[in-house]
Amino acid sequence: MTVLGTRALNRATLARQLLLDRSDMPALDAVAHLGGLQAQEPQEPFVGLWSRLRAFHPAVLSDLLTGRRVVRTHLMRRTVHLLAADDVLAWRARHDAMLRQRVLGTYRRELAGVDLGELAAAGRAVMADGEPRSMGELARALAGRWPEPGARALGEMLVAALLPMVQLPPRGVWRARAGVRNALLSSWLGREIDPLPPDGGDPVGQALVRRYLAAFGPAATADLRAWCGLAGLPGAVAAMRGELVACRDERGRELLDLPGAQRPDPDTPAPVRFLPAFDNAILGYHDRGRIIDDAHRGLSVAGARVVLVDGRVAATWSAEAGTVTVLPLRPFSPADREAVAEQGRALAAFLSDGDGDRVRIAAPPP
Repeated sequence: MTVLGTRALNRATLARQLLLDRSDMPALDAVAHLGGLQAQEPQEPFVGLWSRLRAFHPAVLSDLLTGRRVVRTHLMRRTVHLLAADDVLAWRARHDAMLRQRVLGTYRRELAGVDLGELAAAGRAVMADGEPRSMGELARALAGRWPEPGARALGEMLVAALLPMVQLPPRGVWRARAGVRNALLSSWLGREIDPLPPDGGDPVGQALVRRYLAAFGPAATADLRAWCGLAGLPGAVAAMRGELVACRDERGRELLDLPGAQRPDPDTPAPVRFLPAFDNAILGYHDRGRIIDDAHRGLSVAGARVVLVDGRVAATWSAEAGTVTVLPLRPFSPADREAVAEQGRALAAFLSDGDGDRVRIAAPPP
């Protein structure tokens, strides 16, 4: 069985994440190809697409959001993602049980004794008037019937699990500052979510496997689980064995992949890329060693924005008043420093609409 080293896996990830070469694909196609972008920080997907697409303009993504072609919703791992509307409708029912369990993992004591079916029906009745509501407003509307759990537990269960909801624009629009207003997904998109098949098959699970491997493979089933939050999709993987190829990493883990998928030469040069907070190029794996050192793994869950140098996390970055500040995690070679500065200036110009292109690279740690 083929054994792939860390550098080979790194280059495969970069290629499929559109980070090895910027792509000309339309923004909607890129969102779909990536299986969505994590979007709990509303402005971060704009940087994610800027780093992946040539000539990306933020107004295009804003228009997709206001035009209801993409939506902001809780899905993978119970986190807010920006996803293609068609994907949310197709995938949401498959995530229902996971979403409920993840909320119960936090609020099991508070929600003990609450009939979740009754709570869902009551929440849907409140939202049936078509008025968008914050999580707190929805929870308070039902607190008289369920006073014990408290508004936070009720709201989280309703908005993040029981009711397929979307966060409405202007939240998530370029440069907009807006609180979260929720509406039913079916109301916003004018279509109910696709039901699970009655025969017990798992076509959605198989679709998720294919889409994940296209954007993240080769990968282990543990990586797939880390991306979507579902329990590894063992039935779907087993049903697809005949169409997948298998290899191993240097630790002996079995990795699955699509036949003919991109696997660039490990020595392919990798350009500097600036990634937004919580980018799935890092979070979409259980074993993140292909892109980030174990010593820096905590950055991936702390919301740090990171810089890739030679395909690996080598710095963090921030931006303010037209200046991008880079904090190296290790010393840069002169060529790497210049490449970081060049991309940093381009990012500063993007974030400031051309009003600034300053970059400051701090001294590396001793």
